[in-house]
Amino acid sequence: MAQTDIILPTDPPPEPPKIRSIGPMDLWQALQKGLEDFWAIPTHTIFLCLIYPIVGIALGWATFGLNVIPLLFPLAAGFALVGPFAAIGLYELSRRRELGLDTSWKHAFDILYSPSLPAIVALGLLLLVIFGTWLVAAQAIYVANFQEQEPLALAEFARMLFDTPQGRNLIIVGNAVGLLFAVLAFSLSVVSFPLLLDRNVGTAVAIATSVKAIYRNPLAMIAWGLIVAAGLVVGSLPLFIGLAVVMPVLGHATWHLYRRVVEPDLSSRPEYHPQPRGRRYGADFPVSLFVPSSPEDSS
Repeated sequence: MAQTDIILPTDPPPEPPKIRSIGPMDLWQALQKGLEDFWAIPTHTIFLCLIYPIVGIALGWATFGLNVIPLLFPLAAGFALVGPFAAIGLYELSRRRELGLDTSWKHAFDILYSPSLPAIVALGLLLLVIFGTWLVAAQAIYVANFQEQEPLALAEFARMLFDTPQGRNLIIVGNAVGLLFAVLAFSLSVVSFPLLLDRNVGTAVAIATSVKAIYRNPLAMIAWGLIVAAGLVVGSLPLFIGLAVVMPVLGHATWHLYRRVVEPDLSSRPEYHPQPRGRRYGADFPVSLFVPSSPEDSS
């Protein structure tokens, strides 16, 4: 089933995607539909998003273990930078539910068959670069205020933050710089990944469409960014466990936000024709890992 009902994106359109004007009601309805998707396929979405609390806890333990407590908050905040890429499987499940198709978890990986996959990977790598740059900047801001002084415990770090001029300066400057990174990542990706799933437009057009969506709807997009940020903060508080619920809801809602922001493309979609796999033999290992077998091999 997974290889016979793949939803391929439409072919490259002759003109760029058209942007609609949206308001607060559109944001509310996108969230409602995201919650409906979550309730309709909760097992699959939680399964996909368990990586968030697991990785979050692992990063927390690594931070304490390596005695680099000052990076704990930047690491947690960095989830917002790479979240749109990591949630792409959720967009795919929402897209399938919208069309009345099977939404079992295996379909979250249908993007592997998409001709937009190189563009999706390229944009995802760009977000990862932004995330890494943010961590470097956060460390530089900390060193600029406290030199090489490392807190030995979380309580000591909290005292350094709130009881010293350097700590208060770190809070102000760090949050200001973090906001710039968040605005950059948000501008590049607010509708880019859903668009690439839906249409084979390429990375540049997807980014341009996201920027255009913000330019056309600045207040609504600012409100959406605040909703996402607030949701991530709430989900991160209990050791990141809440992200197992917050992330799927936001992920599904992002797909429905895309549907409201970008006018639909009614062009016909190409059909997916899976390539037949030939038989593989043990004597061919390890060459068979790199050279695809031909259908004639199975005859």
